[in-house]
Amino acid sequence: MKLKSIIDPKIVKGKTVFLRVDFNVPRAKNKIEDETKILAALPTIRFLLRYRCRIILATHLGEPGGKKVTALSCGFLARRLNRILGGNRVKFLPEVIGAKVDAAAKALMPGKIIFLENLRFDPGEIKNDGKFARSLAKNADLYVNEAFSVCHRAHASVSAIRRYLPAYAGFLLEKEIFNLNKVRYPVKPLVILIGGAKIGTKINLIKNLQSKAAKILIGGALANNFFKAMGIGIGKSLVDPESVKIAKKLLGNRKIILPIDVVVDRKNEAIVRLIDEIGGQETVYDIGPRTIMLYSSIIKKAGTIVWNGPLGAFEQRHFRCGTVALGQLIAARSRGKTFGVVGGGETLAALKMTKMENYVDWISTGGGAMLAYLGGEKMPGLK
Repeated sequence: MKLKSIIDPKIVKGKTVFLRVDFNVPRAKNKIEDETKILAALPTIRFLLRYRCRIILATHLGEPGGKKVTALSCGFLARRLNRILGGNRVKFLPEVIGAKVDAAAKALMPGKIIFLENLRFDPGEIKNDGKFARSLAKNADLYVNEAFSVCHRAHASVSAIRRYLPAYAGFLLEKEIFNLNKVRYPVKPLVILIGGAKIGTKINLIKNLQSKAAKILIGGALANNFFKAMGIGIGKSLVDPESVKIAKKLLGNRKIILPIDVVVDRKNEAIVRLIDEIGGQETVYDIGPRTIMLYSSIIKKAGTIVWNGPLGAFEQRHFRCGTVALGQLIAARSRGKTFGVVGGGETLAALKMTKMENYVDWISTGGGAMLAYLGGEKMPGLK
């Protein structure tokens, strides 16, 4: 896939740019807990400012359902971006479209930014409404997409808006596609490490890459669904009925590797169990030491490794060993003979626990979008 780039300054110089970013950051009481997504968009923002662009910047935040929700206002994001850029650059508008936005856009000076309110406050965003998209586009000369994380969604600010403006990819979006293509067309052997709870969002990735993959390693609550499908007792462990149905269809795939032991919680005590030893009152919370050794031996042989989904309840100290151990190994193998890609919000949070995230070749900003792209699904935002 070849994307139209803004790398040539002649394209953007002096233009008014509608810049769609993803600043949907982890937060608590309007305090940013992780500003990775904001920092990742800075090269594009600074490039546009350098060439005297007027920027109309927009993002989504949470799931307000097409209504104004005070707790999901983007004002604190605008203030943070303004501080990062040195102040006096960013003006927040508590509107998405309308006369106030039009007036602010008309008065906008080169090298300045209007930061719009949460796009999802308007129901037209998720509905991919053409009238709403036209209102977003009316004050700009061109459109730049820097929000890979929503490119698998047919939303107005990533899909319909392209009917009304020349559309280009931001630098981060270009890097996402460049690096994810290294998984779609991998240096072999390709190893896929998948955790989390539900297999439905990951089935297309398995189907699309299974012919290229040497091994597909399963962990987390995802593995419980396979054990359930095999008739193995898993006590009180988390399962998803739909995922069990999908797992049954995948049981004959010899590339899929399941845990051989697990760590369970029994009366608030962490105990290692072989798969056929799980008690009826026990709950699986992590992969066990034998599984860590098995998966490590496979990862060490990988030419390309992609990881999505934690391998246990890593938020709890007693049940993070599997996730952290394999995260450390993936980081250690990256930037060498192995090309490592990690994606997904929980996965990134787990990777940070290793304190080795800077060693990974590519950390994707889009968990769902990464799965969709690698799974060969439609990507409305990339058309």
